[in-house]
Formats: sequence, C-alpha cells, structure tokens
Amino acid sequence: MPTHTFRELETAAYCPRKLYYRRRDRASEIPDEIESVRRLAREYERLLTDDAALLAAPIEVAPDEYRDRLRGLRERLADWDALVAPTATDAYLEGKDARGIAHKIVAGQDGPAPSLVFAGRPPEEGVWEPQTVRLVAAAKALSWERERDIDIAYAEYPAYGVIRRIEVNTRRAGMYRRAVRTAESIDGPPGRVRNDAKCKPCEFSDDCGVKTRSLRSMLR
Repeated sequence: MPTHTFRELETAAYCPRKLYYRRRDRASEIPDEIESVRRLAREYERLLTDDAALLAAPIEVAPDEYRDRLRGLRERLADWDALVAPTATDAYLEGKDARGIAHKIVAGQDGPAPSLVFAGRPPEEGVWEPQTVRLVAAAKALSWERERDIDIAYAEYPAYGVIRRIEVNTRRAGMYRRAVRTAESIDGPPGRVRNDAKCKPCEFSDDCGVKTRSLRSMLR
C-alpha cells in the first residue's frame, strides 16, 4: 500500500510543519461544514431550478450570481454532463505513490478523469498549488489503476460555483514529485513557513512554537 495519502501530499505542499503535526496527532476528521459544501457538487442541476434549495445552500456568492456561474459552466464546459452525473463518487484510488478518495470519477470527452471538491475559495485563475498536488496525485492513482494515461483532472469549488480543468503536465507533475519527497523526508518538526497567512487559520498554530528539528530535516 502506498505510504502517502492525497491529503498528506497536499499538506506537504502547503506546509510541511502542518503535515508533521497532523501525523503526530493522527488528525483525519473532516468538519461537518466542509462536508456540507462538498455535497453541493452533486446538486448543481437542482440548485439551478430549486429556489428553496439554493437559498438554504452554503454558498459564498449571491444566489443570482451563483446561478449565472453555473449556467456559464453548463454552456462552456465540455464535460459538464459527466461532472453532474459521474460514474463514481467518493472512489478510493490506490496508485504507485499515493492513495486517497476522488470525490468524482467522470467519463469525460478525453477519457476518465478524477474530480476533487474543495470547500474553500478558488484563486482568480487556475488552482492553488497544494490543491494541484492533490489533483495530480488523484490523476496518477487513477492512471495506475486503469493502466492508461490520465492527463486531465477537475477542481470544483461548489460554494463559489467554480469548476477548473487542469492538465497533468510536466510542471504540475514536478510539484507532485516535490511534495512526495517532502512527505518522505519529515521525521521531526520542519522549519516554520514564512507566510503568516498560512498560520492564522491553522489548527496547530498554538503548538507551532516548537523549535526542535531533526538532523535529517535540517539537512534536506
């Protein structure tokens, strides 16, 4: 069985120190509010027509704007129907280097592809780098299982009515490999990140004053 989960690799790309604390505390529980947002990714068509469902949904933009965004996706996204009606949901994938859950497996025009659903805000363009690592991990695991190249993955941000399609290209594969190496190298608290914006929402911020680093971590 692969050592790393998709989530661990995403965390390694975001903050190696956070991954250390998650491993130490065996933190794996997903908050209910995240699950409620993820469920929206299975209700796009309903949210386009059911006013009560839309008003009760945990969305982060105005209802009219949200519907405009979904209509735009339906018109321009070639794999819209496949995303609305995936061939599998919450599918466990096990690849050569990583394992985890793909929230959807879609039968797209370019072949099967994983789609991961994120509860947070999307960037102005593309996908956040740590999420890119998680998407590549899912695509590579699906590729390993299907014994075929999987070059496409989807990132869904259902609270914002945004879906992004990414190609698993050389640059993104490089991000993934760096995250794998980082995850493998952690045997003590790595150095603290210099981006305080990452620290403020972190559930381990109170513990992050630890200064100790293993010799292996310092020699990375």
